Amino acid sequence: MPRQQETESRLVTSLVPSLSRSLAEQFNIFRVMHHGTHEKQLSNVFAWLLRADGTHELGDTFQQIFMARINNTLPEGAEFPTFGYRVSQEVDTSGDAATGKDIADIVLMTAQESVVVENFGTSDGHGHDYYGYLAHGAQGGRRSVVVLLCIRRESELQTDGWEQAVVLTYADLLSDLYAHVKADKKWRRDHPQQNFFINELVENFVEGPSPVNTADRIAFIKTMCETGESARYGQRPQDAAAEQFAEILAQHAKQQFEDGRKTLGDVKRYLRQYAQRQLMPQVNSALGKEAVASVRANFVGKWEWYVRLLSANGDMVAGLLFGPTAATYNDEIPDPVQHPDFGKVFILVRSSDVESLHQTDISLEDVLTGFEPADDRLVQTVVPLVQMNHAAQE
Repeated sequence: MPRQQETESRLVTSLVPSLSRSLAEQFNIFRVMHHGTHEKQLSNVFAWLLRADGTHELGDTFQQIFMARINNTLPEGAEFPTFGYRVSQEVDTSGDAATGKDIADIVLMTAQESVVVENFGTSDGHGHDYYGYLAHGAQGGRRSVVVLLCIRRESELQTDGWEQAVVLTYADLLSDLYAHVKADKKWRRDHPQQNFFINELVENFVEGPSPVNTADRIAFIKTMCETGESARYGQRPQDAAAEQFAEILAQHAKQQFEDGRKTLGDVKRYLRQYAQRQLMPQVNSALGKEAVASVRANFVGKWEWYVRLLSANGDMVAGLLFGPTAATYNDEIPDPVQHPDFGKVFILVRSSDVESLHQTDISLEDVLTGFEPADDRLVQTVVPLVQMNHAAQE
């Protein structure tokens, strides 16, 4: 088979499973109502789920899921009860000496424990008083814990005490809830409306596509049958049927390309922010000097997916590459990475006129999801490469 035909065959085999999804945007009640674009809207939903007497008819299931996630972060023996909490919203946590009000989104309380929740898009206290939240929860001698409930974890934004908060993401909590209701056939049968709502909630806020194996022609044919496309094999003339199928594939490929570019843009933005807020000071601290003075991500074209760490005089200390830019560099450098995984972040270092590329174990999904506070993989990879590069130049 000619190489071009072989490439096209692999492309078709890879893309066909996604043809089972409509080219148009899928219906979702949250997208139709633009619900969840403001934190108050989502606080209402989470407070509803947390209330044991809520109309979801799940009892204290979500309380237990929520508290179990919190307990996983606490020292052994310091765990909180997982049920029995009264749920309040928009609670004034400002003390007597405060000059203005400070409002917590959700508070869970028993006679002995209190959980004060700030809900925001990222794990950022965004001006709220962590210590005020903690003190409010501790009133009456209660044990108190403060929680940041968020879509995306960005630990470098947690300052002024918020680095001590427990971070819970929508994806983790809703995935746990979805697993519970999926296993409860009776509840789903008895509560179809609530089940629909929770499915819509999970579909809209839990990230991550399901993997589909399309490695061979049998899987290709099976998918065609399962998605209602099998009749194309019986159409005459076959040339016309093939052209029609190719047009559909082209439309879908265009959409996937556009969506892929948006994802690349998100990775670039998050990686640049992480490099500015966390990686740059970490590298400088590890090297004992201000080796990195600025972070730039201003290239375009095939070099667009590239975040540079620059010295004070503008020389590159290290580059963070991914996707198409990593592929371009790997094709051009004398010693390319063997069997590269372009779903990972790469590091570029330059010694004189020689450039070397190194693949990390940090995935693009890691960047999109947000790094855990203790995740130092990037700095632990960058620093030895920079040190080795400096030693080679001396």
